[in-house]
Amino acid sequence: MKGNYNNIAPYYDRLSRVIFGKAIVNVQRYLVDFIKANSTILIVGGGTGWILEEITKKHPEGLHITYIEISEKMVELSRERDFGKNEVIFINKPIQEAVLSRQFNFVITPFFLDNFSDETTRNIFKKIHHVVTGDGLWLFADFRVTEKNQLWQMPLLKIMYIFFRTVCNIEAHRLPDTDTLFKQYSYKKIASKAFFHDFICADVFIKQDHR
Repeated sequence: MKGNYNNIAPYYDRLSRVIFGKAIVNVQRYLVDFIKANSTILIVGGGTGWILEEITKKHPEGLHITYIEISEKMVELSRERDFGKNEVIFINKPIQEAVLSRQFNFVITPFFLDNFSDETTRNIFKKIHHVVTGDGLWLFADFRVTEKNQLWQMPLLKIMYIFFRTVCNIEAHRLPDTDTLFKQYSYKKIASKAFFHDFICADVFIKQDHR
């Protein structure tokens, strides 16, 4: 199955720390700080689930979280996390097949959309967009290449794509143009922070189009 991280689920967190230190953790902690009490939250591509524990440190109860992850081994790891008294619904399916029957105040896509081709990314983005409440926040984390640092960022990104295409069978060859999608669907960036020498970005978008 395309984009399934089963093969590296037990090692994923350690692997990311070897390459990026605490940057992957810190970028998601930054985004978690924007979550408010008693919210509905959609997490797509949550990986090993440690982000659930970070959310619980801030909000030990009162949240309704839908957690979508294609890898059954990642879901197994996620179920073992401490999420306090928050309600967490685990959906072990690709987002394309998941049935989303409620609206969400917050959407988190941590290093997720970079797994897909341009066409698949557009379809996934549209599906998620339709379940974000009016004035809801999309908490986005991913890699980016900057003009200043492209001489080392581009080769590293290429190596990452070769690795994940080989081991996890992801679709993508390159980063998707998510900036254009956020503009197309009328999201406004209200906060942003860069990590790991600007190679990793954390962006907070607010939905302005209520359709």
